Amino acid sequence: MSTVLQVTDFSVDYRTSRGQVRALDSINLKVEEKEFIAIVGESGCGKTTLGLATIGLLPPKVAKIGSGIMAYKGVDLTKLGPNEVKKYRGSEIAMIFQEPLTSLNPLKRIGEQIGEAIVVRHRKEDPHTAERLPRIPGRAWKLPPQIKEQVERLLTLVRIPDPDHIIDRYPFELSGGMRQRAMIAMALSQQPELLIADEPTTALDVTTQAQVLKLMKEIKDKLGTTIMLITHDLAVASQVADRVVVMYAGQVVEDAEVHALFSSPKHPYTRGLLSCIPTGNREEKQLTPIKGAIPDLTLRKEWCRFQPRCPAAMDICMRKEPKLREVEKDHRAACFLYGE
Repeated sequence: MSTVLQVTDFSVDYRTSRGQVRALDSINLKVEEKEFIAIVGESGCGKTTLGLATIGLLPPKVAKIGSGIMAYKGVDLTKLGPNEVKKYRGSEIAMIFQEPLTSLNPLKRIGEQIGEAIVVRHRKEDPHTAERLPRIPGRAWKLPPQIKEQVERLLTLVRIPDPDHIIDRYPFELSGGMRQRAMIAMALSQQPELLIADEPTTALDVTTQAQVLKLMKEIKDKLGTTIMLITHDLAVASQVADRVVVMYAGQVVEDAEVHALFSSPKHPYTRGLLSCIPTGNREEKQLTPIKGAIPDLTLRKEWCRFQPRCPAAMDICMRKEPKLREVEKDHRAACFLYGE
C-alpha cells in the first residue's frame, strides 16, 4: 500500500489571551492507502486541530503552523498557498464535521447543497465549464437531470430511503442521523481519496450511531476511501478502525493495530482510558477514572505531560520528554517504561 498522508514533526500553536498554546507538538503519523485509522483522546488533546490542519482550515488569525511536514501523496500541504490548497480540499481531502445542522445551509434544500458540491467538482475538473444550478420563478432552484441522478445515487449509497423525496427537504426536516448521512453524501460527491470524520456520531443515539459507523465501514470497503475517524470514544474506534492512534495533550502517545491496542495497551494513559469503559460485568461496582487534569499547555516544559496523572511515573519522567518509539512490531508508544 502507498502512503496517503505522512505527518512528520508537525506542530501547531494557538494564540490565546493567556499566551501561546502548543495544540500539536511534534506529531508523527502515517496513513496508508485504504486504511481506516481512528484518532482518539479526551477533549482538548488536539484531534480536531490535526483534522483541520490536514484539510487546511485552521483559523488563520489564531492558529500558526510551527514546524514540520504535512505531506499528502508526497506534496507538503504546509508549503502551498490558499489557492493551491483549494485544489486538494474536497476533491482530494474531504471532512465531515461534528454537527451537521451547523454545517448544512438551513435555507437550501438537501438536493441543492449536494448538487452544488457536484458542480464544484466538475468546475475543478474543467475550470471552463459553465454548469450551474438554474433558478426559476416560484422556486429557488432546479436540479438538472444529470445532477439529480448523481445526487440520488449518492443518497442511495449512504442508505437514505426514498432519495427523490429527501432531495426536496430542508436540513431541519431531517433527523440527526439523516443529516449526518447527507453530509457524508456531500463529502463523497467530491470523490476524495482521504475522508476525515470529526466525531460523526457524537449527537446520535446508539442505534443510529451503529448505522453510521457501519455505513462508513462499507464506504471504505466498497470505494477504497481512506478514512481518518476523530473520536473520544475508544468503543467506537474498536468497531471500525484498522489502527488506533491515541493522543494526549497535543502529542501522540500510542499507535497500534486495533486488536493489539485493546489486548495489550502499552501507555499508562491508554490503559486508563480502557479502564473507563464499562464492561457489563456484574462484579464491576464502579469505573476507574484517570485522576487529575491535563497540564497547562501554555507552560512549555521538557517532561512527560502525563507524569502528574500517571500511576507508573518515575524520576526520569519529570526531567525528560519521552519520544514515540516502537516497543513491539507495529506498536509504538511514548513512555520510559520501555527504555529511553
